[in-house]
Amino acid sequence: MDSNGTHKKHKGGRHPKDDPASFRYSISLTAVENAKFLTLFEQSGMNVMAHFIAACIFQKTITTVKIDKAAMDYHVKLTGLFAQFRAIRVNYNQVVKMLYNNFTEKKAAAALYKLENQTIELARLGQKIIELTIEFEANHLNK
Repeated sequence: MDSNGTHKKHKGGRHPKDDPASFRYSISLTAVENAKFLTLFEQSGMNVMAHFIAACIFQKTITTVKIDKAAMDYHVKLTGLFAQFRAIRVNYNQVVKMLYNNFTEKKAAAALYKLENQTIELARLGQKIIELTIEFEANHLNK
């Protein structure tokens, strides 16, 4: 309603901005400067180039996010490995129960001996994974 008590008809469209940006400036960059500018823009994570330029000019804080692809890949594969270790643990418990329920004590002990050797090898592999992870973190993530 307006001041007369009548209803205003909405015409649609955007609401006008209080302070529209109407001043435009043009700059020229060399190929090297442009490459550096585009790299900085990509690292900032901003979506609008005009906002990035305004932030640079008025010295607003610009956050740069650098994603290490190798670290991400390592993390994804390591997470997958731990999921497989959990599955092995569940299967290990089921196998031990089945051996004692379905075989004689002597046959079960022979099969468990083989399973025990494989488990020792798996434990060595797990220790090697831990060592490699510590080395990877020291060399690549703490820079």
